[in-house]
Amino acid sequence: MPSNQSPLGALPARFRRERVLVVGCGDVGLRVARGLRGRARLLALTSSAHRVAELRGQGVTPLRGNLDEPATLARLAGLATRVVHLAPPPGDRQQQWWRDPRTVALLAVLRRRSPPASIVYGSTSGVYGDCAGERVAETRAVQPRTPRAQRRVDAEVAVRHYGRSAHVRASILRIPGIYAPDREGGTPRERLLKRTPVLRPEDDVYTNHIHADDLARALLAALWRGGPQRIYNASDDSELKMGDYFDLAADLYGLPRPPRVPRGAAQDQLPLVLLSFMSESRRMDNLRLKKELRVTLRHPSVATGLLSNK
Repeated sequence: MPSNQSPLGALPARFRRERVLVVGCGDVGLRVARGLRGRARLLALTSSAHRVAELRGQGVTPLRGNLDEPATLARLAGLATRVVHLAPPPGDRQQQWWRDPRTVALLAVLRRRSPPASIVYGSTSGVYGDCAGERVAETRAVQPRTPRAQRRVDAEVAVRHYGRSAHVRASILRIPGIYAPDREGGTPRERLLKRTPVLRPEDDVYTNHIHADDLARALLAALWRGGPQRIYNASDDSELKMGDYFDLAADLYGLPRPPRVPRGAAQDQLPLVLLSFMSESRRMDNLRLKKELRVTLRHPSVATGLLSNK
């Protein structure tokens, strides 16, 4: 597919009657909507009144509802022909920390009337856990090491079960770090300016990335081309350790490279959330994304993606 062609560009006119619902319509969800503008009716679930005008301004019909309040979701039943589910699970304080009740609530309402033709769930690469730098394909068994990753596994299982039982093509995209210069907090610049340290080479871990625009295009491709109950690694071609990634970004931005510290020192200097990312190392294999979904990455490397303006 040419890089400037929408995943729907070659579809017949009858597909313009599609109604696509985006659940969790933040930055990536809005990029998905822009990719479908003029080709489908766009709907988005929102629990925030202040986002109604923003969504309408993007050509998206806002639907008020809250995944934490299942009774507010009734209007979603039978409404959409395709669904993109990007809403994160609740935080660590929920009673059953390994469950994702938001996904359960969404799937319950989708069962009530005519099911959508397809649903795509945006999961996380964190479900693989630490792979000691090995290359990771979708067939690898999951080993979530954090509560948030465990909740994503629970959501994946629920989505795939829904796909089988309702005869819906359900696709899972396992997503690593999302970046884009026009995305809030979407580049390492702030961390570089703060001189946040990274691990020394002998302690460092492999990290994976995807440009937000490429992710949106992958989600769209999965909506129409995803195999039933199929999993896809939504990662670019980069194979960088975390420290090398920040060194590259510093060089591109003309900033000093971050200090390197041993793992023991990092445990005293860095917050727990950041340390959790530094405890897992893997290199995601994206062959299935490119071969089955036929996604041609506009930004196959962070070297070009970090400087992109789109």
